[in-house]
Amino acid sequence: MKYLELTFHIAAPAEQLGDAADMIPAISADAGLESFEEPEEEDGGLLLKGYAQETLFDKAALDAALGDFPFEEACISYDVSQAEDKDWNESWEQEGFDPVCIDGRCVIHDGRHLPEDMDAFDLQIEIDARQAFGTGNHETTRMIVARLMDADIKGKTMLDAGCGTGILSIAALKLGAARVTGYDIDEWSSDNTRHNAVINGVDERLEVLNGDSSVIEGRNDEFDVLTANINRNILLGDTHRFAAALKKGGLLLLSGFYTDDIPLLKEKAAAEGLAYEDSSTDNDWACLLFKKK
Repeated sequence: MKYLELTFHIAAPAEQLGDAADMIPAISADAGLESFEEPEEEDGGLLLKGYAQETLFDKAALDAALGDFPFEEACISYDVSQAEDKDWNESWEQEGFDPVCIDGRCVIHDGRHLPEDMDAFDLQIEIDARQAFGTGNHETTRMIVARLMDADIKGKTMLDAGCGTGILSIAALKLGAARVTGYDIDEWSSDNTRHNAVINGVDERLEVLNGDSSVIEGRNDEFDVLTANINRNILLGDTHRFAAALKKGGLLLLSGFYTDDIPLLKEKAAAEGLAYEDSSTDNDWACLLFKKK
């Protein structure tokens, strides 16, 4: 996958510098930025580097967010360049990760680092992330997995929009889903989902596509459940396709956005014939459940 490196130059009164640097990741998620390095001192201010997938970076959204920056005395500028083309999970691949436990019912592990009480988990998922992001440790992934465990998806069909490493697809299939279709705009992620499905023994019931939501165009009224763990702007743009793909009474699980975005997403869903059911939150991240009327 191709990444952009954004270098933010932060000038502000000394007492605001730290808070200003902390604010940038919070306001830039909708612009596609997904990871940041620790800030460094620079000429009386701070320098902060962030990274975004080239295909997901939204410059207009970032400029708008910085235009509404909450610290009036702060001056923020940024430069954009191509990031080094490398395996962004190289450290993860070499060192692995500690098991991720969800509600005491699900464990996501790397096959090398296992919990002592492995048998206590009803749902066990092994992930080899390679060059795709996603080990299940993010709040949004944990919330959707918990929702899937609470839902009755045995024998049902599911669409996993933006499948990443395939955690949600694999979870659904291990919970008894008859068939899952996943897609991702990044070919590394699509390949990694297929790879992880083989590891978990569910590949025969999984279809993986490479592309954006246009790959499901025309597949109307096909899915009982649809999960989408993507940033707010993409969710807003794709809700009409999600609604079309769901069967009547089908469930839509959305995450990848902040609690402040809930009203906007509820409004969009309602306009597409999706009835709000309920929500959950974790550290300012949100997960929404809708049902197709």
